[in-house]
Amino acid sequence: MSRHFFRLTKVGTVFVVLALAACGGGDMNDLQEYVGEVKARPKSPIEPLPEIKTVEPFVFNAENLRNPFIATEKAQEVEESKAENGIRPDTARPKEELESYELDTLRMVGTVNQERLLWGLVRAADGTIHRVKTGDHMGRNFGEIIRIKEDQIELLEIVPDSPGAWRERKSSLDLAEASGERK
Repeated sequence: MSRHFFRLTKVGTVFVVLALAACGGGDMNDLQEYVGEVKARPKSPIEPLPEIKTVEPFVFNAENLRNPFIATEKAQEVEESKAENGIRPDTARPKEELESYELDTLRMVGTVNQERLLWGLVRAADGTIHRVKTGDHMGRNFGEIIRIKEDQIELLEIVPDSPGAWRERKSSLDLAEASGERK
């Protein structure tokens, strides 16, 4: 077995020597010309490294600062004074069906005069048409219907103004144009 291995090693060595000899015998004038051209190019100066600016370290000292996670008396007073305007939503009353929709997804599609009372017809995002009257609620900002006209439903919404404070905002739903509506 060792003779066989020795013969294969001799054959492999001869093959490698012949392969290397075949690579070295080609015309290398173009390579030598290119290397000479590159070496003859004028050398450009190397740009210097940019200066490293030293940054002064900042030491944060929180000994004399208040803890932002603990409310101070002044912050509580400000919140109480803002909340004292008397405006706040009635969270105890049961929610009406149209309060689960954003106001901009609701469309006024008409009115109905029934028993001397003008009702508004409102289409919800799911396509359902709801009948509403003054005093009903709609939209997610506690919007109460304050007036229904032939072409408009006016609402008074209660929106958050700042933490713990609320304000009233008037908004309305106008009668949707029949040509511009999607069905």
